[in-house]
Amino acid sequence: MKHIYFVFALLLFNCNNNTEQKDTFETDKAGILKVLNLQEEAWNNHDLEGFMQGYWKSDSLKFYGSSGLTKGWENTLNNYKKGYPTKTESGTLNFVINDISKIENNNYWVMGEYHLKREIGNADGVFIIIFKKINGEWKIIADMSC
Repeated sequence: MKHIYFVFALLLFNCNNNTEQKDTFETDKAGILKVLNLQEEAWNNHDLEGFMQGYWKSDSLKFYGSSGLTKGWENTLNNYKKGYPTKTESGTLNFVINDISKIENNNYWVMGEYHLKREIGNADGVFIIIFKKINGEWKIIADMSC
């Protein structure tokens, strides 16, 4: 009989643990989506500095795009300013999120699409970004967009 109680206790603990993991994933996913929504809003107001708040403000940030690898938050911001100097070039941004998956610990990858509606011609592409929770905030630490 003791063995039955022990097995039952293990099952209860395991079920609670899975629920906690699911709750954590859903909470993390909501936090990540909030960052992406704030980025869309900032971009659509042509607030490139506001858009960059979703990125890790570090020289270790990595952005890989059509012009190659850019290292650092400031360099990434400067590239955005150069490529999108006015609202005409930046247009209206819409993200489509296709997957959010946990890598390990407080790291997730996000796969999706970006769509820019612009008078000068629309621009569409795909991305994979890596989020990490740093000092309690979700930040993009690596971005590959094409």
